[in-house]
Amino acid sequence: MNQMTKSAVDVDPITLQVIRGAFETIAEEMGHVLYRMSFSSIIRESQDLGAGLFDLNFNTLCESESTPMHIGSIPAYLRGIGETLEDGTWHEGDVVVHNHPYYGSSHTPDLAVVVPVFLDGRLIGFAGNTAHHVDIGAATPGLIIDVPDVFAEGMLFAGTKLYRKGEPNTAIWNYIRRNSRAAQQLVADIEAQVASARLGARRFVELIGKYGEETVFAAANQLMDYAERMMRQKIAAIPDGEYSAEGWLDDDGRNRDRRLKVKVTVRVAGDGLEVDLTGSADQTPTAYNVPFEGSTKVAAYAAFRKILLDTATSESRVPSNEGSFRPITVTAPLGSIYNPRFPASAEARFTQCNRMIDLIIRALAPVLPETIIAGSSASISFAAYSGVRPSGDYWVFLEVNEGAYGGRPRSDGPDSIDNLMANTRNNPLEDLAMHIPMICERYELRDDMPPGAGEFRGGIGVVKAQRMLAPGFITHESERHTDAPWGIFGGTEGAVGRCTIHNGDGAARDMPSKFSGLAVAADDVMTYYSPNGGGYGDPLKRPPRKVLDDVLDGFCSVDRAREVYGVIVDPEAETVDMAATEAARKALAPH
Repeated sequence: MNQMTKSAVDVDPITLQVIRGAFETIAEEMGHVLYRMSFSSIIRESQDLGAGLFDLNFNTLCESESTPMHIGSIPAYLRGIGETLEDGTWHEGDVVVHNHPYYGSSHTPDLAVVVPVFLDGRLIGFAGNTAHHVDIGAATPGLIIDVPDVFAEGMLFAGTKLYRKGEPNTAIWNYIRRNSRAAQQLVADIEAQVASARLGARRFVELIGKYGEETVFAAANQLMDYAERMMRQKIAAIPDGEYSAEGWLDDDGRNRDRRLKVKVTVRVAGDGLEVDLTGSADQTPTAYNVPFEGSTKVAAYAAFRKILLDTATSESRVPSNEGSFRPITVTAPLGSIYNPRFPASAEARFTQCNRMIDLIIRALAPVLPETIIAGSSASISFAAYSGVRPSGDYWVFLEVNEGAYGGRPRSDGPDSIDNLMANTRNNPLEDLAMHIPMICERYELRDDMPPGAGEFRGGIGVVKAQRMLAPGFITHESERHTDAPWGIFGGTEGAVGRCTIHNGDGAARDMPSKFSGLAVAADDVMTYYSPNGGGYGDPLKRPPRKVLDDVLDGFCSVDRAREVYGVIVDPEAETVDMAATEAARKALAPH
């Protein structure tokens, strides 16, 4: 069957929904197998992964409910594999690993493992997944920022076969084992990816065996067309026009005095739109760039799925497949931070994607007031802790810290949660202490700075302090130390992030938002404060009881309650003076 040609089969609604459910179940099972079989905490606990099925044209047929940056990027990986495939041909039993950022990958630590799906000796599709790995032999353990080019990012795989016709490529497996500081974890996690992809291929064939090839692919095409139709309907409801917003990134990890501009323009015309990043900073001399195919475009697609097809606010749940991407085009000038020229490094690319989504939301606020939210932390705290054991072996630990959403049209911003482009889970502290020489000393909601005020306040970020129990190294990628999350419709801005390092014998020193390979001593503590979200709506409209609750919880001072919200509270009696509050609000209201 030629998948380029629309099938004449019109799948009935019941069968269509059954096949849709089967696709979704296969993707979820693939993701479940991957994280359950993995050994590193970044995959096993944080679930920094994605999995799905794809047709011969590299269209996403289904995707796991995982981190959007992973699953949305696999079609770009497949296109890159198509250009670089070892032997130039797919065979039954092949397994390919791929991570080259100039051939479609999201960034180098996210290895994709792809298995071809054959039916009666014919290639009919692909099962694939991606996962973030602890260490692939880069210049600094686990995470890199200040490096000169893509070759410093570690092992680069382009269409490389781990298995050829079912037989292991022993040279490649040995190469992987000998070029990672965490080789045992890396190999075990890749093996988990292979098992997940093989399972997906097997389930795909079983599905076709039950309903027939023509029916399954006809259903897949109908589901993609439906997702496209729903996205176009939502876009068509936005007034045609050009909507822009700007923001600033702190620095590139080396040049501390040079902030980087991010400019987003959304052009809406009929039932299609363009995301244009022209005006954003030029590419950097460090790894603080974004692979265009595997990350920049994926972030734009994810932004509009979130804004327009959110499952909690939509009248129907739209399947996660290629159809929702079709109405969206993405433009970024070659040589810019969002479309770097080879061989620029592009490993530390996440915060730029989050800020891009944050600014898409801000740009559309005037025309989607009941849909958008205020400024979120829109960053990431990605820390790599490492050291060398007395045995001479490395230990490497990757940690993703939470942020906070902005206030929403009908509720406060969620506290201490990955946001916008991320969906990773936190690491249990018990798991940390069991495996590596570190201990967590503080892990709680941030209380040194308030969230943005509004009728619906911004979310509250996290503060986490990790103590090193032995000498080691820290590399940290974060953002928003200088550009606070924005408030909207009368709401005030949130709070910028912060990072400190101190030893038990000395005072804390403020750190930049990103730094590489910092040597630390035993008992050094890194403390990260994520940004607090911006507020949505007029603070004077916030119910006084909610202001009181925030005061009692320690997230709003008595003075701030009075000065910003016009609410007079008695924290000892845990009451609000309603008469005084009414008078205070009248005095604060614009005249």
